[in-house]
Amino acid sequence: MDVEIIELGRDRLPEVVELCRLSFDLPEDAAEASAVVVTVAERAEADRPVLRLGAVRGGALVGVLVGSLSAADPRLGHVDLVAVAPTDRRQGVGGALLAEAESRLGVLGAAEVLLAGNPPHYAWPGIDVRYTPAVCAAQRLGYRQDRTAWNMTADLSEGSAALRPTGAAEQRLAGRGVTVRRAGADDLPALAAFARSTFGGAWDGELAGSVGRPDAGVHLAERDGEILGFAAYGSARPSWFGPMGTAPAAEGSGIGGVLLRRCLRDQAAAGITAAQIGWVGPVPFYSNAAGARIERVFFLYRKPSKGHRRQ
Repeated sequence: MDVEIIELGRDRLPEVVELCRLSFDLPEDAAEASAVVVTVAERAEADRPVLRLGAVRGGALVGVLVGSLSAADPRLGHVDLVAVAPTDRRQGVGGALLAEAESRLGVLGAAEVLLAGNPPHYAWPGIDVRYTPAVCAAQRLGYRQDRTAWNMTADLSEGSAALRPTGAAEQRLAGRGVTVRRAGADDLPALAAFARSTFGGAWDGELAGSVGRPDAGVHLAERDGEILGFAAYGSARPSWFGPMGTAPAAEGSGIGGVLLRRCLRDQAAAGITAAQIGWVGPVPFYSNAAGARIERVFFLYRKPSKGHRRQ
């Protein structure tokens, strides 16, 4: 194979964006190629080691892979993005990129490599099943499927259930002493602490990626200065909603539905016609609150890494 695998500097990220725009077969991914690349190949460097590999033929970039170590567990390496130019597929380019990534992540200490999103900076939970050649390649290269995840889609066109007014519900909450408002930068420490203590995981990092960023935002509910819930959007991609969470003591109060629809209204105002509710847990809640439907399904894969060095 006449392809050379090289490391890519930040100066080549515009080339990576253009390659991804041409290579992503799903229109919703191609439209947000720039946000995807910036999230996993640039912003992610703030909290974890990031690997950027390119496949070059005749000086031209024909494939790209972005990988990283998990900030929560550095024994886990992630492949965050793989793209191969349509004219160069089925020639071993993707396999060569994956083999190199497995080796390099192993040297960095990863015992396993996951084809799965690496929160808080990720573009997909795993491989969308509609990228069927990628699913076939993962299985051929020895990856084992261990989980399935899904997104729900909320229609944001005028008159949709997702954009139902929240004024009356907010008045009822106000009668119970609950204030609902947009979060600002000063709210981030309290929001992050609430997310960590109540839900764990990497949601505090996703909140940091939503508060105050263009095409992103957070709404919160509080009573007497105590946060009762939050909802965020745009942390990784402008059209994606999440995460959101409500304090256990406030569940069933209607706070979640209000926060959700306030975020979706922001996204609609920005010109987004369909929001992706990523890595969904409570399907009935999103179906009832926003008329959302399950649409994107992802397979998540893992395998032992090459070149792993025991610490």
